Amino acid sequence: MPQTRTSPSPPPSAPRPAPERGRAALGPALALVHTGQAPTRAELTTRLGVTRATAGAIAAELAALGLITVDTSPVGGARRGRPSHRLAPAASGPVVLAARVHAGGISVARVGLGGQTDGAVVDLPLPEPSAPEPVLRTVAEAGARLAGESGGRRCIAFGLAVPTPVTVPDRTALAAIYLDWPPGTPVGELFARAVADAGLELPTRLANDANLAALAEHRHGAGRGARHLLYVMTGDRGVGGGLVVDGQVHLGSAGLALEVGQVTVNPGSDGRLCACGNRGCLDVEADPAALLAAAGEVERADVPVLDQARALLRERGAEPRVRAAVERVADRLGMGIAVMVNILNPDRVVLGALHADLLAAAPERLPQVVAERAYWGRSGRVPILPAALADPDLIGAAELAWQPFLDDPLLLAV
Repeated sequence: MPQTRTSPSPPPSAPRPAPERGRAALGPALALVHTGQAPTRAELTTRLGVTRATAGAIAAELAALGLITVDTSPVGGARRGRPSHRLAPAASGPVVLAARVHAGGISVARVGLGGQTDGAVVDLPLPEPSAPEPVLRTVAEAGARLAGESGGRRCIAFGLAVPTPVTVPDRTALAAIYLDWPPGTPVGELFARAVADAGLELPTRLANDANLAALAEHRHGAGRGARHLLYVMTGDRGVGGGLVVDGQVHLGSAGLALEVGQVTVNPGSDGRLCACGNRGCLDVEADPAALLAAAGEVERADVPVLDQARALLRERGAEPRVRAAVERVADRLGMGIAVMVNILNPDRVVLGALHADLLAAAPERLPQVVAERAYWGRSGRVPILPAALADPDLIGAAELAWQPFLDDPLLLAV
């Protein structure tokens, strides 16, 4: 994952640390509360494998750091027995700034623990031209405004989701083909500089949007509980994907794994031309533009293409030519997913944005195509589910920003 600055060890005036065993469990405990897996102290005790007293000390330490609340009032008005200690992210606790850049614009928000946004999400148009510096400056300045409106909640980091593969550890953009970003743009360095220029002294982290969406769905959405989660989505342009294995995003040797959009699903002469130079890539055979083209629709310049495709499904989905277009694109998507299922053997597939709409429009056909083409699909189908989060890449950017503090909550004890 991209590198981030870390805070020094807490000074003597910091909150009293828990016993050593409990201190080591602070991060795992916070992660359990953050993802909703430990809503009570009893559940925290079980999942951590510690004593009730140790779990209580851990919860108390996290509460002292202002990260969670511990509610000892009886559940449901019960008065007998020990009160239930309910655990939840603190509503007044710290937040991170999170942003996403996409073909349709820029979105920025404050996000607390639990993956909950603090206030409204701010949506902005892309600057003209959409070169790296103007885009990242717009992101940073919007984040600075939100930080100033946080109502006293401490902003601790800034995470960004970008529509391009991002190399690690140098954090360069490989190919933001729908933005005016040349290959090799040092996007990590430019983002950190833009944030500093906006007056924010915050650690910055950024990564590919599909990878971050996969992480968010795994922690807070339809992928919760999966060990090997494959996430596939299309936004305004192209197809992205991510793989989460045992809670960690699989990045490959240089951060470039799971470029699912480059899977070939229509190599014939009628395959649509991809920006990579090949024909028939999933990137151009299963995105909103492909659906509009298959239905004989002409793209409008004044409306985001994703909105046009969704409106087509919603308003005219029963028309024969729209049904035929849905089946064509669903078949292409199913072929691509089957290739990935054969290689990765996930235990769950989650589809985001327009792909979730395609699943709803073709609830039997899409899984059937995957089952027929996946090597083991006929004997044991992998569940295919729609994404549960409205803005998974934005929440994923927040997850990225939160990660150092989930690993070591005592970084906040300064």
